[in-house]
Amino acid sequence: MRLGINLGYWGAGMDGDNLAVAQEADRLGYDVCWAAEAYGSDAPTVLSWVAAKTERIDVGSAIMQIPARQPAMTAMTAATLDSLSGGRFRLGLGVSGPQVSEGWYGVKFDKPLARTREYVEIVRKAMSRERLTHQGEHWTLPLPDGPGKPIKLTVHPTRPHIPLYIAAIGPKNLEQTGEIADGALLIFPAAEHLEETTLRHLRAGREKAGLTMDGFDVHPTLPIALGEDVDALADMFRPYTALYVGGMGSRKQNFYNQLAQRMGYEKEAAEIQDKYLAGDKDGAAAAVPRSLIDRTALLGGVDRIADRMRAYASAGVTTLTLAPAGFTLDERIAALRAGVEALERAGLAS
Repeated sequence: MRLGINLGYWGAGMDGDNLAVAQEADRLGYDVCWAAEAYGSDAPTVLSWVAAKTERIDVGSAIMQIPARQPAMTAMTAATLDSLSGGRFRLGLGVSGPQVSEGWYGVKFDKPLARTREYVEIVRKAMSRERLTHQGEHWTLPLPDGPGKPIKLTVHPTRPHIPLYIAAIGPKNLEQTGEIADGALLIFPAAEHLEETTLRHLRAGREKAGLTMDGFDVHPTLPIALGEDVDALADMFRPYTALYVGGMGSRKQNFYNQLAQRMGYEKEAAEIQDKYLAGDKDGAAAAVPRSLIDRTALLGGVDRIADRMRAYASAGVTTLTLAPAGFTLDERIAALRAGVEALERAGLAS
C-alpha cells in the first residue's frame, strides 16, 4: 500500500507550513500530494507551486470541480501541469455540490452522473491530442453552424496517459467511477464498511467495462493525529466531521450524511444535520459519535495506526492519503513520519 498526503484548502491558516509538509513528504517517499478547491483557493495554482518546489512526489487535484471549467480547459491545465512537473500530475475530478455549483459557478446541479461521464470523455479525448469533436447532451464541439473547427491540444503531456480519478461517494457514482476512471478518491471511508459501501460498486463498474480491479487505485483520504489520548484526538475532528455530515450540500443532497447512514449511523447523522443546519455547530460537533471519527481517521500511537493501516489494506485500499493534523508544523511533520513508520510496522511498505 502506498501513502499520499492531502494539503486541503489553501488559505486555511497553515499556508506557510503546507509547502514544508509537502517537501517533507517528498523526502520521506510519499507517493502523491493532493490539493483541494471549493470556493477559495484553486487546486492547479497550488499544485504548480508545490511541483516546482519538490523533486519526486506526484501532485494531484482532489478535486478540480467539473462546474468550474469547460472540459477542454481542464485538459489544457492537466497537460500543462504534467509537462511542467516532468510527468508528475494526476487529475482528480468531482461534481462539487449543489450549493457551490449553482451558487458560485451558476451551473445547474442536474444529471451529475451523465455530466461527469461526458466531461471525462471530452477530457480524455483532448488529452490524447485527437481533434476534438463531441456530440452530447451537455456539450457539443464544435458548435454547429458557426466558425468553430475541430482542433487539437498543442501541448504534449509528458506521459501518454495522465491518471484520472473521480471523487465518488454514492453507489451509482462509485459504479460509474469504476467504469470510466483510473482511481476513486474517497472520503470518510471506514475499513469495516468499505466492501459494502464502496468496493462492490467500484467492482461492478469495472466489470461493466470488462475490467478487473487490477491497476485501479482505491484511494481514500484520512486525517492522522499522533498521541496516546485517543478521545482527545477524536475531539479535534468533531467540527470537521460535523461540517461534512451536517453542513455539506442541502438537507436532501448531502452525500456525506447519506454515507454515514449507510455505515449504520442513521439516527446520529440526522441529529448532526438537524443541529448544524439550525446553526448549532457546537451541538452538531458534540453529536458526532466517537466511533465514527475513530473509524474514519488514524488516531493514536504508531502501533495503533499500523493496525488500522492493515485493516484498510485488507479491505482493498491501494493508496492511503493522510491529512496530517496538528497545531504546529512540528506536530504535522511528526504525523507524516509516524505514517511512514506505521506503514513499515504494518508490513505494507513497498
